[in-house]
Amino acid sequence: MHRFTQYMNPHLGGLLERLCLDTRFVRGEGCYLYDDEGKRYLDFVAAYGALPFGFNPPEVWQALHEVEASQEPSFVQPSSMEAAGALAEKLIEIAPEGLRYVTFANSGAEAVEAALKMCRAATGRPGILTTHNSFHGKTLGALSATGNDSYQRSFGAPVAGFERIPYGDLEALRRVLEERGGQFAAFILEPIQGEGGIIVPPPGYLAAARELCREHGVLFVLDEIQTGLGRTGHLFACQAEGVSPDVMTLAKALGGGLLPIGAVLCSEAACSEEFSMKHSSTFAGNTLACRVGLRVLELLTREDQALVRQVAENGAFLKAGLEQLQRRYSNVLREVRGRGYLLGLELQVDPDTYGHASFLEVLSSQKNLSPLLSSYLLNVERLRVAPTLNGSSVIRIEPPLIATRQMGEQAIASIERMLGALAVGNTAELLHHLLGTQTRPHFVSVSSGRSLPTPTGAPEEGRFAFLVHPVTPSNYAEFDKSLAVLKPEELQRLALRFNDMSTPFVAGSTRIEAQGGKTAHGEFIVVPRTAEEFLRMPTRQAVAEVRAGVELARERGAKLVGLGAFTSVVTKGGLLLKDTGVALTTGNSYTVVAAVDAINQAMSGLGTRPTDAIAAVVGATGSIGRATAILLAESVGRLLLVGNPANPERSLQRLSRVAVDLCRSVVQQLHRGQSFEPGTLADAVRLQGSLPPPDAEPELFAELVAGLARQDRLVLTTDLAHLLPQADLVVTATSSIEGLVTPQILKPQAVVCDLSRPPNVSRAVKKARPDVLVIDGGVVAVPGLPDLGWHFGFEQGLAYACMSETMILALEHHYQDTSIGSDLNLPTILHLRETGAVLGFQLAQLRSFDRPLSDAEWNRHVQLRKSA
Repeated sequence: MHRFTQYMNPHLGGLLERLCLDTRFVRGEGCYLYDDEGKRYLDFVAAYGALPFGFNPPEVWQALHEVEASQEPSFVQPSSMEAAGALAEKLIEIAPEGLRYVTFANSGAEAVEAALKMCRAATGRPGILTTHNSFHGKTLGALSATGNDSYQRSFGAPVAGFERIPYGDLEALRRVLEERGGQFAAFILEPIQGEGGIIVPPPGYLAAARELCREHGVLFVLDEIQTGLGRTGHLFACQAEGVSPDVMTLAKALGGGLLPIGAVLCSEAACSEEFSMKHSSTFAGNTLACRVGLRVLELLTREDQALVRQVAENGAFLKAGLEQLQRRYSNVLREVRGRGYLLGLELQVDPDTYGHASFLEVLSSQKNLSPLLSSYLLNVERLRVAPTLNGSSVIRIEPPLIATRQMGEQAIASIERMLGALAVGNTAELLHHLLGTQTRPHFVSVSSGRSLPTPTGAPEEGRFAFLVHPVTPSNYAEFDKSLAVLKPEELQRLALRFNDMSTPFVAGSTRIEAQGGKTAHGEFIVVPRTAEEFLRMPTRQAVAEVRAGVELARERGAKLVGLGAFTSVVTKGGLLLKDTGVALTTGNSYTVVAAVDAINQAMSGLGTRPTDAIAAVVGATGSIGRATAILLAESVGRLLLVGNPANPERSLQRLSRVAVDLCRSVVQQLHRGQSFEPGTLADAVRLQGSLPPPDAEPELFAELVAGLARQDRLVLTTDLAHLLPQADLVVTATSSIEGLVTPQILKPQAVVCDLSRPPNVSRAVKKARPDVLVIDGGVVAVPGLPDLGWHFGFEQGLAYACMSETMILALEHHYQDTSIGSDLNLPTILHLRETGAVLGFQLAQLRSFDRPLSDAEWNRHVQLRKSA
């Protein structure tokens, strides 16, 4: 961890590290930076305009050495300050007409604070008018003038007296001044909005705004902290329209890239004794900063402002080259804006850009695309640019004023290569530098898909959402197919970076049309955490992240939200989310239905009589394992309930409760007149003798459990390796991310139904035990086989059973909590089985290790059992 992250700013530092924007620069010279490995980078950020002559300009350093040699005192307040007076005189000499006095500050934000105080003191009015999307600094007054709520919310800003209007809108300015002009001391704005996304106002706006302010006695304040001193190809940006403000703030470039300094220039009308006598700053106007400022002005005005004129010419060349790229890559580069060496590239990536799922669209929607592309340009192209703070889709191009035309050509070439990858959705190319590998992936183009359906708004159409998450890093390549060229370990590294800076997002949408004509619209919302991350993080954090996904679903119109995989596990089957204001389901009831149907289909096809089979349920204390065990009791002859060996005593207690529930369920059905096939475990319950009533105390059912245990019909254990070799049928339904079931502990010709995701059956079983049939439980064919937007590794129209339960409930407009917690009830399970069949949901073709089980493989297992 860098010391900046460790001791200064862990939050920003952590983000820079995740984005690989934490390069350690050890030397700067002119327009170039050098890292600790000696690599050279072309800097087109220039510290947001604070490096007019690049890094370590010799002539500015010379000004400091001259102070050192002369021993001129630095801080002599309250005496007259020689260097400060000289700099003030020079500033007024080159400033727009009408500016008369200078007040120095230590930064741009402090200069804005001084300007606001100055205007209030001069007019006796409290109001400050500012614009949306503006940026004036982060001290409290400057922050109150900044037009971005996200920067203000936590700091008690804006303070009283501040009001915003749209930038560039003269009618809005006219209305507010005509209605309440007497309330406002000043109207402050940037000639070109910098952090707002390099926004240039309409021609004539500054001049007209100046006249409106004059009519109403409102001081006109121009914030030229970023635009001033040559940045736009004029010494001051307002000179492009011949505008003279009442007050002008400067900073950034005035310090020559070596020292901080700010300044407020004002007219006679804006200067008052009240301000002049009561505003002061210990360090403002110090000799070192002012001597540097004098040298900066000397360099800028030398040879009739030759450098500024060069900025205008080279800036026009650079902009023309970027505009040419905009025409070539118009699907991702919306606009090139700005003047001189203050340019912005506005990017556009949305759900329609590629016609298929892409993480680039997700990054864009969550305001992370421009930082990511800045990281790509830095690490791959060695070009340093930066996003704008307010305009999150904008990359700023802001080189030092000394940057040459050849450097501009280099920047254009680098940006073109970035845009080339962005235009075709080559996510792997744009992210590979985050993976710590020097190998650039070979891009495989992804064909465009269809437009995803949107809700009709019809009251008869059901509305649902389903939360998914990348159970394993390979799921990322299933969502964004351009990532398929990455290796598993690279996807893992990518997931760790991506997940920490992402929030839930919509991955796809679908419309389900069931048999009978009922329809439902649904969206699949990704909570960007792997199963391993969910298990590792504190419960509070995990629940908060899942809750954010549920709230996104509700805001987008879902009336029922399904919890997939570990979003259910970490919220205790949804019990920790019951206050979200939307109906929830884990989908576990229909998962049990599909699992048991798959088991019955497999065993029937293999010629195995269930009553002759010994079945084991691994993870029997979980909601799915418990319900599956209860259903299997109706068909198998002997049942092994397997719990977690990590805490045997507690696990056996929970297994005992599952066994009691199993016996109670059988007794309830017997009480209703249900009969069971002889030889089944359920029929063995009937044969235990006098049965307790269905609502009897658990202790009475515990006696039935004890009787079944004595007959070795029902076994409770945490010893997986000892008893699993006895099982003809194994069902895995745990929340473990490990491959618990290994080749060594399986009975010859066993059938294994793996319901867990990530799988509980080790991949080694497939190779080492060809006699064992492993089937993936809970995969369902949705009516009409619709495109679900994200195929989850399946063929089109297939879905997990938990998703299918969410769809079934939405089609039925059953907007009530279902399958919540661990106690699934048999009536709900049976009702969903019946309703799903009526609507057209059916078990998909049996699958094994995430692939359809081929006829050849199935026939091999059939023949193997016939010959046994």
